[in-house]
Amino acid sequence: MLHLRLITPPEQTDDVVRLIETTVGTAHLVVLPSAARSPAGDVVLCDVAREAGDELLDGLRKLGIERSGSVSVESPDLTLSAQAERAEKAAPGEGADAVLWQELTEATHEESTLSVTYLAFITLATMIAACGVVLDNAVLIVGAMAVGPEFGPLAGIGTALVQRAPRLALRSLIALLAGFALAMAVTAGFALFMDAVGLFSKAKLEGARPNTAFVYAPDAFSFVVAVLAGAAGTLSLTSAKSGALIGVAISVTTVPAAANAAVALAYGDTVQTLGSTVQLLLNMLGIVLAGTLTLLAQKWFWARQRERMSKAGQGLLQCPDRD
Repeated sequence: MLHLRLITPPEQTDDVVRLIETTVGTAHLVVLPSAARSPAGDVVLCDVAREAGDELLDGLRKLGIERSGSVSVESPDLTLSAQAERAEKAAPGEGADAVLWQELTEATHEESTLSVTYLAFITLATMIAACGVVLDNAVLIVGAMAVGPEFGPLAGIGTALVQRAPRLALRSLIALLAGFALAMAVTAGFALFMDAVGLFSKAKLEGARPNTAFVYAPDAFSFVVAVLAGAAGTLSLTSAKSGALIGVAISVTTVPAAANAAVALAYGDTVQTLGSTVQLLLNMLGIVLAGTLTLLAQKWFWARQRERMSKAGQGLLQCPDRD
């Protein structure tokens, strides 16, 4: 269940209450007249099944509540209520499969912000990966994949394409390109420093590397893995089950490829630089493509669910008595 706290202008409270009462999957409606002070208005509280949440939020946005008042959404860890159980059963679909598009847009917007923290993470991840590719150490490669924050902007691009949000697309693209550009530039300098102190060498980079040679040798499997990881990552963002995100982060080779390209560039190895760059681009393309297609499929599925919910809501208008 989701918990909604609304501040509504008094003249719109009846419309909001009517919307909540006719939305399948709602429960625990509370109205506190004149309880809000900033902004002034009524406070309306309710719970809604996650699978019905996007329908309700869309209706509230059509009423303009986010402009004239406020809409806050929380996810309680536990709700003990027979009425809540009935509401979840009445709402079509499963809560774990539901997509809250506004929540997704906000999440990807935040993850796609070109902040100091984002730049620090992607730079450190690339430097860790540089150590991994030179030492042919798979553990360091996995660690770098887990640290890298690049999935946020990649998911942001897919979300922007589906939601037709050019500002989000531009923000995500800038974060992605600027982040990798800075990370690779710093990593190239880091590689030269490590070479100067005798910890890196061109011979190590160009020697036999059975564990990490894949990062500069793209093939069909590179794209396949990226597509699968992109789909899984997008599902982890849109569903209530987000625990798979870390697993997705270590399933693709964006950061290691960028690191290998930076180190190879520092040593003037154009073959590995080109191969790693192609690997990086293939992975980013695959993730964005899979993420976009996954979101489109979810949007189509939940559009059909909305039709069912609208019909059920019309039935509630004809029979307003509810438990």
